[in-house]
Amino acid sequence: MSDVVISGSGLWTPEHIITNQELVESYNAWADQFNAANQQAIEQGDIAAKPHSSAEFIEKASGIRQRHVYIKDGILEPSRMRPRIPERSEDMISDQAQMAVNAAKLALKAANKSAEDIDAVIVSCAITQRSFPAISIEVQQELGIKGFGFDMLVACSAATFGLHRAYEMVKAGTAKAVLVINPELTSPLVNYTDRDSHFIFGDVATAAVVEGKDDCHSDSWFEIISTKAETVFSNNIRANIGYVNHANDSDPTAADKLFYQHGRKVFKEVCPMAAEHISSHLAQHNIEIPGVTRWWLHQANINMNLLIVKKLLGRDASAEEAPIVLDTYANTASAGSLIAFHLHQDNLQVGDIGVLCSFGAGYSIGSLLLRKASV
Repeated sequence: MSDVVISGSGLWTPEHIITNQELVESYNAWADQFNAANQQAIEQGDIAAKPHSSAEFIEKASGIRQRHVYIKDGILEPSRMRPRIPERSEDMISDQAQMAVNAAKLALKAANKSAEDIDAVIVSCAITQRSFPAISIEVQQELGIKGFGFDMLVACSAATFGLHRAYEMVKAGTAKAVLVINPELTSPLVNYTDRDSHFIFGDVATAAVVEGKDDCHSDSWFEIISTKAETVFSNNIRANIGYVNHANDSDPTAADKLFYQHGRKVFKEVCPMAAEHISSHLAQHNIEIPGVTRWWLHQANINMNLLIVKKLLGRDASAEEAPIVLDTYANTASAGSLIAFHLHQDNLQVGDIGVLCSFGAGYSIGSLLLRKASV
């Protein structure tokens, strides 16, 4: 079997933007209303008052300045604090499938591929908007792709784990070309009334084509040298929304059903895990850390990224070495490292090595070692 390559990538960005200041103004207005409505209980110590937030706090804590959202309407309304996404009829393409198709078309174009060239579709993301039929099969139908499709949910490592499966299928000869798509529709999962997490996520869709080098007709591609994955169970990042809520007689909009995390614990535990994971992956192939030109890391928190790369390099990384995109995209779940890869690859030379790595809920860590093979 020939080498397996990523022959094209695509990035679809929603047109709607919410700045930190907009988010803070709506949250603070909601907090004031909550505190006024619960003044007696707060004074008696039965519940805690909701603190104010600030744009400066958000940027210092995360590095995030803004985020793109699929639908802006409703998010900034103190009486609602969630997106107002109209429900589509069953004969219409679903919201998440539409996002996926948008990114997929861009990736196919970059790879010089048509629907007829693709054997399998993987939709891999943090959460899908329904259980079945699979979003991937809906996307397959919309694009006119024959073959098969399936969905994968591995939280913030979904994109890298999806690429792993595509690599293995092409390597094994069960597919010649695989389309991996990451439609991250995260805004409905955000608790916009939680000061510590309301700013974290943004919506986006990424896609990539994985195929054998002998079948590649792209103008630029990356050889996949190797893949590596690991998972360790943790409750420190969690979302409990699901179909069993109906049987539990619980409120699916309650705070503990939406995204929440114990951020300090995540930072303390994930940073050394990710650094060790990457270091051992490189060592398996006798690649020295100074020999890595580009670090395309998961985009959750700028302080995590800076610390992980510093642990690896023994020094601060430059913005070119370890590009940051979360300042404008925020945390886009599994798509973040793919956004960094898509936007920061053109200046690499043939032979340059890059590390594509995700880390997040699970805990889950996935990495790919990539070599620039053509310009």
